Amino acid sequence: MTYVIIHALAPVFIIMLLGYMAGKMKLVDNGNVSLLNIFVMDFALPAALFTATVKTPWAGILHQSQLIVVLALSMWIAYALLFAVCVKVFKKSQQDAAVLTLTLALPNYAALGLPILGSVFGETPSTSLTVAIAIACGSVLMTPFCLMSLEAGKMAQEGKSGNRLAMLPLLMGRALKKPIVWGPLLGVVLSALGVQMPELFLYSIKPLGLSATAAALFLTGVILSARKLKINGAVLFSTFIKNLLQPAIALGIVHLLGIAPEVGRAGVLLVALSAGFFGVVFGNRFKVQSPDAEGTLLLSSVLAIATIPLFIMLTA
Repeated sequence: MTYVIIHALAPVFIIMLLGYMAGKMKLVDNGNVSLLNIFVMDFALPAALFTATVKTPWAGILHQSQLIVVLALSMWIAYALLFAVCVKVFKKSQQDAAVLTLTLALPNYAALGLPILGSVFGETPSTSLTVAIAIACGSVLMTPFCLMSLEAGKMAQEGKSGNRLAMLPLLMGRALKKPIVWGPLLGVVLSALGVQMPELFLYSIKPLGLSATAAALFLTGVILSARKLKINGAVLFSTFIKNLLQPAIALGIVHLLGIAPEVGRAGVLLVALSAGFFGVVFGNRFKVQSPDAEGTLLLSSVLAIATIPLFIMLTA
């Protein structure tokens, strides 16, 4: 099992390393990655998320409602907990806290979901559907929170501060304009309405979707090449929450709500995946640097080699 996990994590490290080397060697301008960021955030990732959601049968989504509950609660609780600690204890800005908490709360479903679940349950259509639902949950239920915090910080910098509750419709409107948000949402709506997208259209955007994870990991490596990574209290605390506490919360939810064993095990293992790259990429789009998010991303990925087998055994 350890071999399987290392095998699944290897592409993550190698592609990030290639991006890191490209930035360090100045093959890519690591001080200005706006064009690559636009490609990833406005084209590649939205195409991948739209395809994943629109091709997920609505009946399948409803059938996996228990899985959605486990994932949503685990992500929301971890997000709220760390966001509060970042602001109150570590005295981070709202934008920095949003980037770190999204990095932590949203696991790396896209790169690691299928390899890990496939090794445990077998690479079946059911497993693929489970991972697709996890990706849809993360993109629809998590990314808007981060985007609204980033937009609120941007408005504050522009001198447009005000009551957060009164600004909520405006912040939601700004977030919904982002392809990374409305892309997967549109896919969910079309799936619910039973709309079948033309195969030619899906085939045409498929190359964009296939490039999404690799491009995002490469971009993350380029971003990291311009930083000096440090392991500090915030990074250690965040990694503890991500690799141990968040999956433990998912395990508690499974037992508390009496979730079906196989569904519960899939939910816990998905939550036990290492930190994802969305937060770092989002922050860069808003020119928000979060060294702690970057440190957490790397440390969480390394320690996942030990923590994922732990939760595989605990849910056996």
